[in-house]
Amino acid sequence: MLDMLQQLEATALGILVRESLYGFPVLVGLHILGLALSVGTLLWFDLRLAGLVLRDVPVTRVYRRLIPWASAGFLSMGVTGVMLFTGYAAAAYANPFFRLKLLAMALAGANALYYHFVTEPSAASWEQQAVPPASARAAGIISLALWAIVILCGRAMAYTMY
Repeated sequence: MLDMLQQLEATALGILVRESLYGFPVLVGLHILGLALSVGTLLWFDLRLAGLVLRDVPVTRVYRRLIPWASAGFLSMGVTGVMLFTGYAAAAYANPFFRLKLLAMALAGANALYYHFVTEPSAASWEQQAVPPASARAAGIISLALWAIVILCGRAMAYTMY
């Protein structure tokens, strides 16, 4: 595995990220902007699911309005995250905060899938309620917690990679 990660670091992209004057700072800046757009907008949907904000707006309306923005942010964050990884693949792989970040992202994805396939199909019966049912509230709160872990682990990586 270490050989594969070192080969990834030796690619032109990996070298650009590590050695160019602007590669790393530009990618980190774009990554943070993607984070702000994605998690920043998803936060509002999760808070609506939890019944804490926008209580008079149907859940599906909040979702339809915010998710295109969140999706654009997630795409940006994903692309820049992979690019950043190529520059520091071996160090990131060995970092426990990186592993926890990946685990939290996977769990956030599983939480979203569970919401969409199990909880959301019954939304027509509860989406107008100020406080959604427990399953929807749990999905929102779990999402908030997992994305907070992702963000905190990303910041912790910056201080523990070397």
